Amino acid sequence: MSTVSTGQPLRSAKSRPYGVITVVGVLAVLVAIALDTTVVHIGSEQDMRQKAFSAEAYGVAEFPKIRDNVEKRAVDAALLSQAIEADKKAAGEKYGVAGGVGPVIPVKFTGVVSERKANYNVVKVDGLAGDVTVRVQTGPALNGTDLRDATGTISFGQFTNQIEYQNAGSAINNEVKKQVLANLDPANLSGKTVSVVGVFQLINPKNWLVTPVSFEVK
Repeated sequence: MSTVSTGQPLRSAKSRPYGVITVVGVLAVLVAIALDTTVVHIGSEQDMRQKAFSAEAYGVAEFPKIRDNVEKRAVDAALLSQAIEADKKAAGEKYGVAGGVGPVIPVKFTGVVSERKANYNVVKVDGLAGDVTVRVQTGPALNGTDLRDATGTISFGQFTNQIEYQNAGSAINNEVKKQVLANLDPANLSGKTVSVVGVFQLINPKNWLVTPVSFEVK
């Protein structure tokens, strides 16, 4: 018996379901990828997070916010010293923001500069309760991260690692040097009256080390 050829390869009945399953599988993978993909719009918060962290840019952006917050919340030094002398813990909770070893408190005062030491100037402020020494950081080096921690809105979880967190604090301090202390001559302030707004960490109630956000020579 002769066999008639159509010229076309014969397809196995089993090959068709396999092909359909393969296509469905590929489509399922593509759908899963699409569902797991986040669209990041240029300029959005997600976009900013994906860019490399710039401590300098962070300091420029954050310092004005911190300054405004501190100036708004600053407590008169005489009133604050009385509250601390009466109850250190209660004063810290009322006026400050919790810090690592003590609350960071915003303060304002006017006084006379008595002397210059290292990177700070001692300011004699009338009306303080007890024997309180007020030192104001005037550079060239500014130590600590009191300004970074002063508002309670900046936390470690907002940064990739401890290095970025520390660099953020340093960058904010650098803005103090540029925007607050740049035109100051700390070596020639003795005997002059100054008005200061800043923050300090309440550790020793008799010794305040203030980092300024505002420093005016009268």
